[in-house]
Amino acid sequence: MGDRPPARSRLLGTATRLFYAEGLHSVGIDRIVAEAQVTRATLYRHFPGKDQLVVAYLSEVDKAVRAQVAEAAARGESPAGVVRAVGESIAADIRGPGFRGCAFLNAAAEYPDPTHPVHRAVLGHREWFLRTITDLLTHAGATAPDPAARHFVMLRDGAMVAGCLADPEPICRTFLRGVEGLLTHLGMSEAASSDRRP
Repeated sequence: MGDRPPARSRLLGTATRLFYAEGLHSVGIDRIVAEAQVTRATLYRHFPGKDQLVVAYLSEVDKAVRAQVAEAAARGESPAGVVRAVGESIAADIRGPGFRGCAFLNAAAEYPDPTHPVHRAVLGHREWFLRTITDLLTHAGATAPDPAARHFVMLRDGAMVAGCLADPEPICRTFLRGVEGLLTHLGMSEAASSDRRP
């Protein structure tokens, strides 16, 4: 019993698994409580309502994506290399078992009201991701980093949507070619990067 995770961790872990696999509206509080093996009172002690639990779930996904980008940054030899590594990590996710698309795009589809806390959490994550890619392209020397970063995000969004609807392998190849094409267009292809290295 001493090794059992705390109730909040069990609730969040259960909600994360069910929300991502089955959708936000289709998974009810009763099921989460039952599978997490807690009482309703315990759930409401940690999360005042389902909306707050959904936001906490998205916060956990956001932290995981940020960690993934940080790991890619640690592997990349240059800002362009980091962008390439981020693209490769996205492709790895799409190829992974149980992939059901982007958790944030899925949440936005279920919560379209831009004033809703869940929708705001989605927008906050997407603003951070766009800003991160823009900063990387700026440091890599892109003359127009804003539209280039938006292009990258659109490539990512398309790959995430298509990757859960069809065979992910050709989709990942197309996505990674698109990322490389964008970097080449910006003068940041692998060959160009090699020419600039001392």
